[in-house]
Amino acid sequence: MKLPRKQAAIVYEAIERWKQDGVIPEAQAVTLAATVEVQSFDWRRLAKYSFWIALFSIVSSVSAALSDRALMNLLEVLFNTPPMAKCIVLTLAAAGLYRWGVTRRTHAPDKIYRNEAVFFLGVLATAGAIAQLGVAFDTGSGHFSLLLLLSFLVYAGLGLVLESNLIWLFALASLGGWMGTESGYMSGWGAYYLGMNYPLRFVLFGALLTGCALALEHHPIAHRFFRATLAMGLLYLFISLWIMSIFGNYGDMRQWERVKQIELFHWSIIFGAVACGAIYHGLKYDNDMTKGFGLTFLGINLYTRFFELFWNALHKALFFALLGLSFWYIGSKAETIWNLGKQDADRR
Repeated sequence: MKLPRKQAAIVYEAIERWKQDGVIPEAQAVTLAATVEVQSFDWRRLAKYSFWIALFSIVSSVSAALSDRALMNLLEVLFNTPPMAKCIVLTLAAAGLYRWGVTRRTHAPDKIYRNEAVFFLGVLATAGAIAQLGVAFDTGSGHFSLLLLLSFLVYAGLGLVLESNLIWLFALASLGGWMGTESGYMSGWGAYYLGMNYPLRFVLFGALLTGCALALEHHPIAHRFFRATLAMGLLYLFISLWIMSIFGNYGDMRQWERVKQIELFHWSIIFGAVACGAIYHGLKYDNDMTKGFGLTFLGINLYTRFFELFWNALHKALFFALLGLSFWYIGSKAETIWNLGKQDADRR
């Protein structure tokens, strides 16, 4: 079993503890320890980042090609076909990529990042096909949010059938895009819809998505996508709450600039309360994700308020000195807690 150095140290420590506690005999401990091989380099992480960089480079290459006028003229000559024909070609390409990804996953399930990279290319081809479909049926109404709804339905279906968390994440991103653009279309692209600006709408959307994820955690089908759905829901919820704590339910910058920051303080209270609720949920149900989001955004909330209240009121030297001391204090406390945990483990 090949493991990175840190993981191997944890396994060795566990085997040694089991031996000392009499859970396993010394001979078995030696046998187990011998099966662990320390990797001097984390090749899995390198593979993960390499594939993401490769995909980013491919997208950048296509973008650079499309920005070049000579290449654009050449592409117009080569691909001067009706939008529906382009849609069909891209649909076939996407189907081929998905089939290739499924075949690769069946024959090489250990090549996780390579297989997901193939699915990602399929997702891009699918997005292109849906965009061309929109061009083919465009009536000039500007109701393009329907394309995002179609994207959600397509990606959700593919994610369920192919059992791919990556495709499911794009489905949830499309659903969020549809919610934002559809409410914008219904309001005539004004700042408010039903009295809510865009961030407030996404607060409700994120809360609903998070609630659905938690409610369906043990569902036989939805359980596979539980963590992906919960992560997206929490991301929508907390980023929107953070924006609300700064701008409130205002859609006009001039109106917001005339508002005193204390008048928006209730949004900071709500933001902090939701973060504390997430921490409580994480501690009660041993959920690292809700606990991590809660702790992270509680810190973001506190430091945002620090910047709002003291950036103009304090000399910059004193401001950054207080900022540095606060992080020093947090680091010291975290180190103390970590050492206490090590001492408890040693005593056990």
